[in-house]
Parts: sequence; C-alpha cells; structure tokens
Amino acid sequence: MSHDAFLVLKDAILSCQHCADALPYPPKPILQIHPNAKLLIAGQAPGQKTHDIDRPFDDLSGERLRDWLGLSVDEFYDEQQVAIVPMGFCFPGNSVHKSGPSAGKKSGDLPPRPECAIKWREAVLNQLTNIELTIVLGAYAQAYHLGQSGNVTEQVKQWRFWIEQGKLVLPHPSPRNNRWLKQNPWFEADVLPELKSRIKGLLQFPSS
Repeated sequence: MSHDAFLVLKDAILSCQHCADALPYPPKPILQIHPNAKLLIAGQAPGQKTHDIDRPFDDLSGERLRDWLGLSVDEFYDEQQVAIVPMGFCFPGNSVHKSGPSAGKKSGDLPPRPECAIKWREAVLNQLTNIELTIVLGAYAQAYHLGQSGNVTEQVKQWRFWIEQGKLVLPHPSPRNNRWLKQNPWFEADVLPELKSRIKGLLQFPSS
C-alpha cells in the first residue's frame, strides 16, 4: 500500500462510526501510527481521561511507561518511531456494580469493543511493516499478539523468550500496580535494563 493509501486508511479509522450505538460518547478513535515506526505499543482501549484529552498515555501511567522504555515525551509521541495501537480505538465506557453497597457505582473500564480489532487491526498492522518490538499491555492484547493470555506475571517472567520473538509483555504501568512492582523486584532489576537497551538500539533520534 502506498503512503497515500495509508493516509486514506488512517482517515477512515479516525472517522469510524462503526460502534457508535454501543459507545457512551460519540466515537473518538485514538491511536498513533506511521509506516516508519519500529516500536509498537499494543494496549487495551483509551480510558475516560484519554478520551477527554485525545492523546494516549498522557497521565501517570504514561509517565511510568516512558520511564520503563527510557523515552522522553517528545520521543514517545514521535509517530515515525513509536506506534500506539490499542485493541479498541475508542473509550468503551465504564462497568458498573450491579448489586451490593456499591450498586450503581463505576468499577472500571469496560473491555475494548471487539468489533474494532475485527474491522481495523489487521489492516493497520499490515502497514506497520518496520515494527521490530511490540510492547504488549493487557489480556486482550496478549490474546491477539501472543495467541494466548494467562497470568500476566507468568507472561512477564517469560520475557527472555518473548523479547527474542520481538515482543514483550509488561504489567500495566498504572499506579494501581505499585504493589505488584514491590512484590516482583526482578522486573525493574532484570527486565527494564534489557528493555531500555533494546529500545535505545532500535530507535533513532536526533542528538540533543
């Protein structure tokens, strides 16, 4: 596909209304793609804040993820280096407690709309032909990119195997995972130095 055709595909995604009737707000697909990108971040779906500000990972989770990757804000949002392609491009809404004292209260985000990956994901990934490392965040991204899901900790522990396949499972960088990080110090001691080294050798940025 030519670059012009890529732009047509991107415009079609950004104007997609396929799930309009199932979403809590008018569709607002959020992703970052360019055929030159070498690093792919495959996540779940935009949250409420991402939907509001229209930029992925522009929050505390994003700050931690950039630290894990060894990237500055400008480097992270350089679409010619880093692709950000969640399993669902639009905020799917919040799940709600159905019973008990928390009935009616939000309990977290709903899963990514499955129609999104069916309609767009293969077409997008077919354009990202220069990707050399895929960062996999969340069970839905694991199922798609690894062909399996399972326990996140166990998948992260297999990092030596996966990184040689050009993939790496990470725990979600949310502050909610502080306890996990404390319980698994090997992640920061062993995985992150190798990850940063790989990315430094993979991506090319102008010298500051």
